[in-house]
Amino acid sequence: MELPKNKQIVLFDGICNLCHGAIQFIIKRDPKNRFVFASLDSEIGQKLLAERGIDRDKVDSIVLIIPDDAYFIKSDAALEISKSLSGIYSALHYLSFLPQNFRDFIYDRIANNRYRIFGKKEECPLPTPSQKEKFLS
Repeated sequence: MELPKNKQIVLFDGICNLCHGAIQFIIKRDPKNRFVFASLDSEIGQKLLAERGIDRDKVDSIVLIIPDDAYFIKSDAALEISKSLSGIYSALHYLSFLPQNFRDFIYDRIANNRYRIFGKKEECPLPTPSQKEKFLS
């Protein structure tokens, strides 16, 4: 599969309610249509992780890939995504001044408890017809 040009790819946990909510949040605040999405466990998600040497067992919630440039995981991914969001949410990237170890500690606490707190689905929900073009398959 050829990746879309000039797009950033967000890989996410397809069965996590928190992750699904985060993807919907990003879509609503992506006025320049910069992001496309795929489940971490999808064929394309697995391929993108393998190409970058990212261990799926160590990354279980969100990865941001900027093709031919870089990738980000955990809190770095969330803060990098926030830079492109509309409204006040773009200011969240200023939290990157906090030490990465601290940010990732908080991120991991939330990620490790996301199913217990927010629940999970049996399978990744299908995008709405208007969102279909934003999801890689």
